[in-house]
Amino acid sequence: MENNTSTISCPSTPRWNSERPFLTGRFHQETKSTSRFADTDGYSVGSLSLGFEKAIGCYNAAVQELVVIDDILSAMVGIQGRYVSIKRAHGNEDKYTFQVDASMDLALQELAKRVFPLCENFMLINQFVESRSQFKNGLVNHAFAAALRALLLDYQAMVAQLEHQFRLGRLSLQGLWFYCQPMMGSMQALSNVIQRASANNFAGSAVLNLLQSQAKAMAGDSGVRSLLEKMTECACNAYLGILERWVYEGVIDDPYGEFFIAENKSLQKESLTQDYDAKYWRQRYSLKDGIPSFLANISGTILTTGKYLNVMRECGHHVQVPLSENSKLMTFGSNHRYLECIKSAYDFASSELLNLIKAKYDLMGKLRSIKHYLLLDQGDFLVHFMDIARDELTKKLDEISVEKLQSLLDLALRTTAAAADPCHEDLTCCVETSSLLKKLGTLKDREKSRPAPDDNDLEEPVSITGLETFSLNYKIRWPLSIVISKNSLTKYQLIFRFLFHCKHVDRQLCGAWQAHQGVRALNMRGTAISRSSLLCRSMLKFINSLLHYLTFEVIEPNCHVMHKRLQTAKSIDEVIQHHDFFLDKCLRGCLLLLPEFLKKVERLKLLCLQYAAATQWLISSSIDVPSLVDFDGSLVPENPKPSKLRTPSQALKLSSSNKTVADSILKFEREFNAELQSLGPILNSSSKAEPYLTHLSQCILGTGNEQ
Repeated sequence: MENNTSTISCPSTPRWNSERPFLTGRFHQETKSTSRFADTDGYSVGSLSLGFEKAIGCYNAAVQELVVIDDILSAMVGIQGRYVSIKRAHGNEDKYTFQVDASMDLALQELAKRVFPLCENFMLINQFVESRSQFKNGLVNHAFAAALRALLLDYQAMVAQLEHQFRLGRLSLQGLWFYCQPMMGSMQALSNVIQRASANNFAGSAVLNLLQSQAKAMAGDSGVRSLLEKMTECACNAYLGILERWVYEGVIDDPYGEFFIAENKSLQKESLTQDYDAKYWRQRYSLKDGIPSFLANISGTILTTGKYLNVMRECGHHVQVPLSENSKLMTFGSNHRYLECIKSAYDFASSELLNLIKAKYDLMGKLRSIKHYLLLDQGDFLVHFMDIARDELTKKLDEISVEKLQSLLDLALRTTAAAADPCHEDLTCCVETSSLLKKLGTLKDREKSRPAPDDNDLEEPVSITGLETFSLNYKIRWPLSIVISKNSLTKYQLIFRFLFHCKHVDRQLCGAWQAHQGVRALNMRGTAISRSSLLCRSMLKFINSLLHYLTFEVIEPNCHVMHKRLQTAKSIDEVIQHHDFFLDKCLRGCLLLLPEFLKKVERLKLLCLQYAAATQWLISSSIDVPSLVDFDGSLVPENPKPSKLRTPSQALKLSSSNKTVADSILKFEREFNAELQSLGPILNSSSKAEPYLTHLSQCILGTGNEQ
């Protein structure tokens, strides 16, 4: 990861920190004086000699050695000597080169040049420490620079000891070279790291990854590898401090944007109940590029741990992972104990949040309540509601009063067994603006991230009423909205609308069947009424088989499996996964994801409704039957009267129009059987992927074969 702190507001470094050379350690190179060395191509004299006119070659070898040792000791801490010059390259302020007087003894020149790489590395490291100590470079660079500064103090202490030996007359140039050997490899390795970090402007995890990779590359040199591992540990301390607050408190304390977890504050938890495509849980906190290599395998666990702690804090439930000396993340080593600490923090946060949602917010109770109402697990309130709201539901969309429906729903809830459910007050009604088929098409397109289809692609019924668009809504509050989001609630509503309309068709057919039962005492054998009775029975078997399949073979077993899995879930993410899997399986099992099948079923239901309405009108208008049902299928009188012909003229009318009525019933029968048989190939092909469809296929096809 490159340094991205430029977009983050950082304190500025005071100007005097760079304008005063005595504060930066570079004042030796800034000294202006005359020099006996001429400029060379490509370089300019950065700091000059003290003006000695006599060349070093004028002295004998012993004197030259003493002068060179003195100059090299100065050069080792970045100070130019009398016969050793420091030059800086044009266009590259960070590159230095050391040169000696050409008249120096060749053997002494060769020994001096062997020490110059150490001097150059010191200059480079010292410059890096000064530049990376500024605020804008981030905490990891600050910690790395502090570790380098401590190393440079040890290095300068070594130079001071060598100078002391030189003053005592105990140090030769060969001895100086010998004593510098232990530091040569270490300073060179650090110089390589610094050059790569400076060239790529690394910050944060990129610096840590660079240090780790260099340490692994130096496996053959245990001393250098140990030093680089020490540097990595020091640089990691600042990063692990950010990590510790995240996994122990759920707080991102990252002033310079170095942490590998990003927070999107524009995503609010309220979107979970308002937006179908809410991204709060997935993207409020997300992983960034540039994860430290030693945390790459556990980055998902780290992200999840902090998310769980954040949810509890949003709930006002202040919780912190229990801390001890062994749980501190401020140390980094090869024993990987930090991984155990992170795993322990995850286990704690996961169990705490799960217990909070299950115990305090009663997740299981809420799911049972949703099953009662949206999956019609307890249908007594629905029967009462359909009775009292019949007139309103049969209106067109623009004529329906949602407020009236809500008051009728409240009445139905208060006067049935649902009144004992404390969650029934969270139930509200709504009227959708599109048919079930179109809503399902929109859902599939959203999940595939495709644009919504044109209105021409999905045909709407000619006259859509409240019976096709009525739905229930459920108020879900935080933090349960993490599990039961708008997306999940929409899937519940789709299943409810399908079940609700099937129940309505069933009630209408029951009304027609009751009307037929009312004329059984009359001799209707061989008439259209007799054939109509057989058709009514076939339609009832079809709709009852479909409802039985939906409720007892799809919803109930899947719901049982989900509740069993939720009991053993160990994290809220597992709960979300099991709940989403349950809904998706119910949608597939209810065949709502098969538009071809659904269109056939809608056509069959429409035929059933048309037949039920026509049959009830025919019987009630031709024969004085005890009207056990009214036009909508609702039970009416309690004391039926004996059946009788109204008048002889009405009986004659029924007889004369018998052929027309018979033709109408035969037409219903042919269309119903044709549509029913066309379901066979669809169900047979789908049953290969979903074996439980075989039973539904047998029931439905059996219905058609009875005719």
